[in-house]
Amino acid sequence: MWRGVFGRNIQGLDNLLRSILCANSWLSCSSASGAARYAAVRFVLALLALAGAAFAVPAAQAETRTLKLYYVHTNERAEVTFKRNGRYLSDGLKKANHMMRDWRRNEPTKMDPKLLDLLWEVYREAGARDYIHIVSGYRSPATNSMLRKTRGGQAEKSQHMVGRAVDFFVPGVKLSKLRAVALKKQAGGVGYYPRSGSPFVHIDTGNVRHWPRMSRKELVAVFPNGKTLHVPSDGKPLPGYEQALAAYKNKGRGDTRVVVEESTGSKPKTLLAALFGGADESEDEADAATPGVAAVAPEPAPKPKVKPAPAEAPQVDIAALQPSQMEAIPDASGAPRACRGVAPEPDHWLPSLKS
Repeated sequence: MWRGVFGRNIQGLDNLLRSILCANSWLSCSSASGAARYAAVRFVLALLALAGAAFAVPAAQAETRTLKLYYVHTNERAEVTFKRNGRYLSDGLKKANHMMRDWRRNEPTKMDPKLLDLLWEVYREAGARDYIHIVSGYRSPATNSMLRKTRGGQAEKSQHMVGRAVDFFVPGVKLSKLRAVALKKQAGGVGYYPRSGSPFVHIDTGNVRHWPRMSRKELVAVFPNGKTLHVPSDGKPLPGYEQALAAYKNKGRGDTRVVVEESTGSKPKTLLAALFGGADESEDEADAATPGVAAVAPEPAPKPKVKPAPAEAPQVDIAALQPSQMEAIPDASGAPRACRGVAPEPDHWLPSLKS
């Protein structure tokens, strides 16, 4: 009977049950009536076990996932239920796509459902209660290009452009806590912008990486057992890196490619070399610094380009200069002047701070 219920032989359990029940005089297995009572008890227990197996549903499949979203640029607010009983809801996904659209062009895209899962899990595990304040969701190629020109960033491709990234904060929850929770998920990229005009955390479902690089001490504080794919600023993985890599592969995440944040010298390996998922999201701060306005229609066709007047001062490739050289760049009169270069790679972008 037990084998029929559980699909495997658990004779040991049956023997244990017999020894317990038959020790009772009421269920004396030596008599015909006692044997009948024993058989009846076994039958009832089998039914209960079968019912439990039939109705036992994993917690992840029995729950309802709802995101409380507020878009800072459009002042829109919505509660989006995108998943129930382990199944994504098409209406909820469409609503999320709209809430995370490119607000400049009023252009939505299909956001990665896994990103919504990640955002929901980070929100819950951080103990958040307020609305998730979205700073940036989807960014169209045109918007991303505009932000690159405005900010001077390096990344030509961004996870935002394919609906796999979101920049956000939650009132009442420290950015450092949101970052720590996101890092522990080891489900993609994690960016930290505590000094932005509107401080936020970036998460995406691309390759596992983080910026700016945390010190070894900071990373150990998040991963005391050392089991992480994230690599500290010294370029040396924590002791549990191999175990974390094995666990990552066992999750069945596609072809199990992982961006190894190695650093063999003073300049860390650029993430742009790590396929599409390695973009450093250097446009994020420019997007966060943009004043919030109502959603607008798509931009009109660009006007014919006008050839700019010749520059009075010689052009200087600021991106190739070291900080000490940048301070010595003269203006047209020969006097030193301040200058702004392109945003550095994520590891040197912002100091690792705790909010």
